[in-house]
Amino acid sequence: MQRLTDQVAVVTGAARGIGLGIASVLAAEGARVVICDLDAELADTSTTRLREQGLDVLAVATDVTDRASVDAMAALVVSEHGRIDILAANAGIYPVADLAAIDEAMWDHVMDVNVTGAVRAVQACMPTMVSRRYGRIVLTSSITGPVTGQPGFAHYGASKAAMLGFMRSAAVELATSGVTINAVLPGNVSTPGFADTSEEHQRRMVSSIPMGYCADPEDVGWAVRFLASPEARYITGQTLIVDGGQVLPEAPLQAAVDT
Repeated sequence: MQRLTDQVAVVTGAARGIGLGIASVLAAEGARVVICDLDAELADTSTTRLREQGLDVLAVATDVTDRASVDAMAALVVSEHGRIDILAANAGIYPVADLAAIDEAMWDHVMDVNVTGAVRAVQACMPTMVSRRYGRIVLTSSITGPVTGQPGFAHYGASKAAMLGFMRSAAVELATSGVTINAVLPGNVSTPGFADTSEEHQRRMVSSIPMGYCADPEDVGWAVRFLASPEARYITGQTLIVDGGQVLPEAPLQAAVDT
């Protein structure tokens, strides 16, 4: 698989966690990566750390809930680099709330960031891709919602499933343009957000993974790297689960072992 030398990659929500893992892999593979995040200070810190490794990265403060902010980011990238080849629409939030506690404000905010934020990023980056008849768009969805469910994440799961509905119709519209759009569906990943959960939650999640450990953010990054490659030109509107086999067991793993 050829390197991504000089390709321009935009990654939203890239200051930490999965987004930083994606940015790190794409940059290590030769891409010129733009780290977009609402937390400008953390984005600058992450950019500095990657630059110290000799990688070509640029930080741009971006609020995916603000169309003007997203459009300005895309315009800046095109001005700086001349084009956008790859978009990893990764920005997302996952506030825990029981079903009865989800009010309209919380529901709307999760949808605005996770779904509409991805749509805004796609719409902002798409014109330069279509004009050059080349582009790779990869959304970060989740196994939660499209494949599995989890208490406390009804709003989050709905948003991640909605992303896939958007992706499939967008893929059909873009099919003859040279632009593909796909999604990765991570399971549990060792991110700062996961580390903030209770030890019991972490133990329970890890125990459900046949491989016996959580993914590193870079594991998701490598899946994105494949879908963002020139070689993946005939793959569009598809999903790639990155979960260590978490969705596979028919019964809790310990019960399966005992039988």
